[in-house]
Amino acid sequence: MKLDAKTIAALAERLENCELEAHDTTKITDDHPDMDWDDAYAIQEEIKRRKIARGCRIVGLKAGLTSHAKMKQMGVSSPVFGFLADYFAVPDGGTVKTSELIHPKVEPEIAFVTKAPLKGPGCHVGSVLAATDFVMPAIEIIDSRYRDFKFDLKSVVADNCSSSRFVVGGRCRPAADLDLRTLGIVMEKNGEIVALGAGAAVLGHPAAAIAMLANLLGERGEEIPAGTLILSGGITEAVAVKAGDSVNLRVQELGSLGLRFE
Repeated sequence: MKLDAKTIAALAERLENCELEAHDTTKITDDHPDMDWDDAYAIQEEIKRRKIARGCRIVGLKAGLTSHAKMKQMGVSSPVFGFLADYFAVPDGGTVKTSELIHPKVEPEIAFVTKAPLKGPGCHVGSVLAATDFVMPAIEIIDSRYRDFKFDLKSVVADNCSSSRFVVGGRCRPAADLDLRTLGIVMEKNGEIVALGAGAAVLGHPAAAIAMLANLLGERGEEIPAGTLILSGGITEAVAVKAGDSVNLRVQELGSLGLRFE
């Protein structure tokens, strides 16, 4: 690690305040160009600690930048991961207040819920499918705290991978009943199709993203507990939204879900 505890705490406070107060900032590597991956995840962990200390619950995990389209959009080449706090959850058909966000975007995802723990190293797609209770469709609302959505990978990891809100819904199905690679999705904004894709866009198989997450956590001596909700990553490029927009996602074999922005 390159940063001391005081600097990590200060950067976590800066980024979390941007999230809570809906204002942007320059990317933190501008001020700390030598920070490393351990620093980035330490800042994310300190943001998590701050939330838990205020009474928030951590309700899930997310893999980020896991589709080739997303990597291209963000100019990066490696996936990352973050956490989901309880107040990020929005009910299916619910409303998101854009005044609480900076520059929100939506992306279609497949969510996994585990029935057994997953721990790396050596976790693979088969391990994930065996440990999965069910899958369901999800819409993640990402909202980077960095000005103009411009960041490098270490900065976005520190910022909890742009996490802000998410919706799950549709139908829950055992993963064994589906070919998650060929599962098709259609996302509409205000009744017009804005994204088309299939599960294979996420690292060839959405479960590969979960395996990657388990292996990354395993390097840190952590595991994915049973009963964990995990967003496996955007299938398509993220789509910008604003007040007045409505978004609907249809996923083959898994039904549909949606939300509105005000």
